[in-house]
Amino acid sequence: MNNAIYNFREPKNEPVFTYKPGSQERRLLEEELTEQKNKVIDIPLIIGGKEIRTGKTGKVYMPSDHKHLLATYHMATEKEVSMAIDAALQAKDAWLNLAWMERAAIMAKAAELISKKYRFRINAATMLGQGKNVMQAEIDAACEVIDYLRFNNYFASLVYMEQPSSENDTINRLEYRPLEGFIYTVTPFNFTAIASNLNTSVALMGNTTVWKPASTSLLSNYYLMKILEEAGIPPGVINFIPGSGSLISSVVLKHKELTGIHFTGSNYTFNTLWKQISENLSIYKSYPKLIGETGGKDFIFAHNSAHPLELATAIVRGAFEYQGQKCSAASRSYIPASIWDETRQHILRMISEIKTGDVTDFRNFVNAVIDEESWDRIMSYINKAKESANAKIIAGGKGDKSKGYFIEPTVIVTEDPNFITMREEIFGPVMSIYIYADDKFEDTLRLCDETSPYALTGSIFSNDKYSMIKACRALRYAAGNFYINDKPTGAMVGQQPFGGARASGTNDKAGSYLNLIRWVSPRTIKETLMPATDFKYPFME
Repeated sequence: MNNAIYNFREPKNEPVFTYKPGSQERRLLEEELTEQKNKVIDIPLIIGGKEIRTGKTGKVYMPSDHKHLLATYHMATEKEVSMAIDAALQAKDAWLNLAWMERAAIMAKAAELISKKYRFRINAATMLGQGKNVMQAEIDAACEVIDYLRFNNYFASLVYMEQPSSENDTINRLEYRPLEGFIYTVTPFNFTAIASNLNTSVALMGNTTVWKPASTSLLSNYYLMKILEEAGIPPGVINFIPGSGSLISSVVLKHKELTGIHFTGSNYTFNTLWKQISENLSIYKSYPKLIGETGGKDFIFAHNSAHPLELATAIVRGAFEYQGQKCSAASRSYIPASIWDETRQHILRMISEIKTGDVTDFRNFVNAVIDEESWDRIMSYINKAKESANAKIIAGGKGDKSKGYFIEPTVIVTEDPNFITMREEIFGPVMSIYIYADDKFEDTLRLCDETSPYALTGSIFSNDKYSMIKACRALRYAAGNFYINDKPTGAMVGQQPFGGARASGTNDKAGSYLNLIRWVSPRTIKETLMPATDFKYPFME
């Protein structure tokens, strides 16, 4: 249709709406929140472009009001999982043979639909269903989703442009084939953007997916799937199958055409998938690619040259935004004794000003955690601190799940750098702090590096350049995203490619070309223009 060589230019990040009182965007979002709160929708499976209702259903409730029903969803059985795999394989040939810029055009249209037409719908669904306040929803469900869609088109341009050199008598090419088979995408509750990217980045490169969304994010994920359909995603390219993760995996992982897993979730679940893949290697046509981001125990490390107010602000924002339910959330801090008192005063003042409650009240900075299981787990860690002689809670420590799953922003100060809340991922609004002697800076850097098995994000606060660089080197492998004088959260697509190693995953850097090249299998093609006509070489004369 078009023999032009087209490349997408590098885009700008989507502007963040502020939702100030009296603004049009605030009014429109409030109207959408009211509309979604006052109805219960029915969420089907979407397989091969068709809506399927199995009659085996689950419920979606608001985290801040766990009796308020938002949706009923249909769950996949083994039959529907097999149907989804078949649909993905049937759609594969036409999709991979579509010119890549035509695939990219669909992604660009989806970005425009979210930016201009469905921004408030996807934001409201993320607020109500996943318990995010207006700003956390805006930067996730709107801006980051849009950024992934637009930037990945640009990154794909860079991938496809990378070609080998040729001599006069040969033409050498790289063909970036999609993987052979289908991709299993497993997405988490906490980011609508991750749910989008784990599917669309894969599809952009010519693959088709079987998508298992988190049950606690189904409201926004269903709307997202409908937007992708409106943008022109052909039937079967992305197959949306809510349901039991263990049931879905039991079918998917035994299929010979499984060629990759794109995953964000718990370390335990990813390890389980990896083990099952290993046990089934003889089944598969190709070695499946495993790309996963699995969590973190993210740190803020302060040097005694750090400014206490800046440090305290990073701790409060980094630990308590979205109730600490981010893989990148600050969860442990190391603070020198000489600046602790002033830092503590700032932290306690800020926490005293935090309002907690329903997402529809825009004054609330902290909202409910996602569900009762999470509430119980987080409170168990807080109770361990209450019972320990080596820890003291200086702020928060209480929870109330009578109406919604609310937990106070909690700060634990411990004398033991290996205390359980300094080591284990909590995924809630809990910050643990270890106070170290100023002359133990280097020793404490080693503690920070060795205490946790995770290595996702971390930050150093220092106004001493030598100490800053020393920390950066000492913590080289402690974080895949490292921040200097900032909180360890808030990575932006195109600016801070995201991912970590060790127990935090495979570090394939979502938000850059590095992730996209994992979803292709390059083929080298050499064309010889003047083939040889004699087998003999000059050395044989």
